[in-house]
Amino acid sequence: HLQNLRSMVARINSAKRIAKALNYNEQKLKQGKAECLRAFNFIKDTDRLSFYDKLRHFERLTSLNERTVTHCLHISLNFDPSEKLSNTQMEEIAKKYMEKIGFESQPYLVYRHHDAGHPHIHIVSTNIQRDGRRISLHNLGRNQSEKARRAIEQEFGLVKAECRKLVESLKLKPLNAQKLNYGKSETKRALSNILGVVVNQYKYTSLAELNAALKLYNVTADRGEEG
Repeated sequence: HLQNLRSMVARINSAKRIAKALNYNEQKLKQGKAECLRAFNFIKDTDRLSFYDKLRHFERLTSLNERTVTHCLHISLNFDPSEKLSNTQMEEIAKKYMEKIGFESQPYLVYRHHDAGHPHIHIVSTNIQRDGRRISLHNLGRNQSEKARRAIEQEFGLVKAECRKLVESLKLKPLNAQKLNYGKSETKRALSNILGVVVNQYKYTSLAELNAALKLYNVTADRGEEG
């Protein structure tokens, strides 16, 4: 379904514990797999903020509205592997995105991760405002985020899925049998290619026969457990 592919994909997760989302990104930072590009609407400059500075700032806001259980917003903006976006451009995209979904006045942190085969950033914020009121997260992904995505793609001239070059690069190609290294290759796309080749070109009547083919590519299908 090439016509449905997008050059920027936004994934929105709302959660009860902002410490968990913050810790996830800070651990990536410690491991050298991410960098904190910018802290928006914080008192201190980005490079002067410790983990606890960031956490306390968020917790001061969330304490103003104890009735709201879900008060953490964790967003990832994912871009096509062909995009060569600088840190400055990533910051600007994050800023535009947060403005367009109504979070421009909220404190938020922008992290660029380097643990996958495509450029992407994570944004951590809260929907509790300085007066204690909450910003509704209902249909945020379907409405505001989708409009923001389209506007940003156009404004920043991001690769369109309809472009011939991108469409050609996404077509299934035979792969060599080699171990997939997550973070070193485009894992999801590689798995999709493998499944396309195996399912279309091999005949199998059982899971064992399917796995005999998949194991050539160091991939295994598993039934999982009941339920």
